[in-house]
Amino acid sequence: MKYAIQINASPYSSGCGETAYQFIHAVIENKHQVFRVFFYFEAIYQAFQFMTPPDDEVNLVQRWSKLAEIYHIDLVICISAAQRRGLLFEDEAKRRNKVDNELAEGFRISGLGQLAEAMLEADRFIIFR
Repeated sequence: MKYAIQINASPYSSGCGETAYQFIHAVIENKHQVFRVFFYFEAIYQAFQFMTPPDDEVNLVQRWSKLAEIYHIDLVICISAAQRRGLLFEDEAKRRNKVDNELAEGFRISGLGQLAEAMLEADRFIIFR
């Protein structure tokens, strides 16, 4: 079975990012596929490479990056949500005369077309709020 996931909440204000992460692992362990995770609204902060949680907390950003690397999962950040919240990727930072590329490894920026495509391609589409 082919899954697509949407996450809407920020990494530390809700447990939905952690729940989605654990769900994805369970899906993969059961020989199914997760081909895209779309981060929307406040969930774009899950891709902020400079996120530095305290040592006794889980670093969700690093977890997502590692997950993308190991399982080749497409981690997509909504461009509109990112721009509204100041999360810039390299091209957009240059265009706005900013210095940093703030997007963590394994993530990419795209639009709602990627979300629509994920909904059409997947056998199951699940939203974590």
